[in-house]
Amino acid sequence: MSMQLPQEPLPLRDIHLPPNPSWWPPAPGWWVLLAVVCGALMAGYLLYRRARRARLWRARVLTEIRQLADRHAHDDVAYATSLHQLLRRAAWRYAADAHHLQGDPWRQTLAQVPVDDATLDTLMTLEARMYQPYATFDRTAIEGAVHRWLQAAWRHVKPLEKSHA
Repeated sequence: MSMQLPQEPLPLRDIHLPPNPSWWPPAPGWWVLLAVVCGALMAGYLLYRRARRARLWRARVLTEIRQLADRHAHDDVAYATSLHQLLRRAAWRYAADAHHLQGDPWRQTLAQVPVDDATLDTLMTLEARMYQPYATFDRTAIEGAVHRWLQAAWRHVKPLEKSHA
């Protein structure tokens, strides 16, 4: 005699899937992507800020040169003196005693900025015009030379060397 099992269907439950993975914490690749994006944003901001500061500085210098030209439209000696003072303020980056230098030491201080010799020669005529009222003076050439030197000085930043006393 063989025994037969009942033919009733077995009570099976539905398949339960595991829950979906949580969105937090993200996978390591997302952290790397976030770091790259943050780095790119920071670098972009720093480059923008640097370019903006340079643009504002150039505009400020050009405005100051124009104001000096307008203020001293008929007085070449005062104009030369004002431009010379502007150069001395900018040259302070390269020599702490730039406000005292004259002649060849002053030219050497100006030559620390990479500009051509014609620009340096033109800048040196400022000193002659300040002290010799009848010296030759080309306002347009002087303005161009001052502008070129100031732009080159802004690009070529040399740290001020401390003198060892």
